[in-house]
Formats: sequence, structure tokens, C-alpha cells
Amino acid sequence: MSIVVGYLSTNEGEAALAAAVAEALRRETRLVVVLSRRAQGEDHAALEAEADAVRDRLDLADVAYEVRQLRRGTDVAEDLITAATEEDAELIVIGLRRRSPVGKLILGSNAQRILLDAPCPVLAVKAEPDPR
Repeated sequence: MSIVVGYLSTNEGEAALAAAVAEALRRETRLVVVLSRRAQGEDHAALEAEADAVRDRLDLADVAYEVRQLRRGTDVAEDLITAATEEDAELIVIGLRRRSPVGKLILGSNAQRILLDAPCPVLAVKAEPDPR
């Protein structure tokens, strides 16, 4: 069993990673971090640097982990659902963006797909509000 987390280098991604690390330590299980490619033209060196930074953080957290860099160009929701299915995951952790009152009526399409199609429970976390 493992915990799967979707990570992007955003405030929401950071919140999801922190929550996933806490859950992995609490449950004494392995963490699978999925770094999905957002655009076809993303810089390979930047993706590697991002993956290395995540590995450094997880080494410090003293948690068993795997970092998967997916460059297939598929969507984030499909990447997370596939990883959770392959891993027989006990939990998926995702970060949610804060939305306007109107935006709150409609959940983000990736988040909605993950919540509806995930083979396991999903923990959705928000980032701390920007003090600006």
C-alpha cells in the first residue's frame, strides 16, 4: 500500500506534498509523488531540478518514497488515477486552488475527475492564504 500525491511547484502543490508526507509518516507507508508534465514545451532541466528538490525534501522528512516524472502529455487526473491503481494506493492527496464565490460552485475539472474516478479515498487540501 502507498499514498499517491500530485505535485506541481505551486502553493497548492506544496500543501499537498506536506499533507501527503504527514499521512505517509502517520500510516507508516510509502509515498509516490507524481510530477506531471503540464505543457509539451516544458524545459527538461527544470523538471529534473523540480524532481531533485522534491527528493531532497523527502530525504529530510525520512519517509520512504518514489518520485515519478510523467512526460507523456496526458492529463494530471489520469496520471494520478493510473498511479493509484498501479500502486493499490490507500489514499490520493491533491491540492485545491482557492476560488471566487462563483468558482466555488464548480470544482476544478482535474480535481473533480480525481474525486469521482479515484480507486481509493482522496484527501483534498488548500494552501495557506496569500498574505497579500
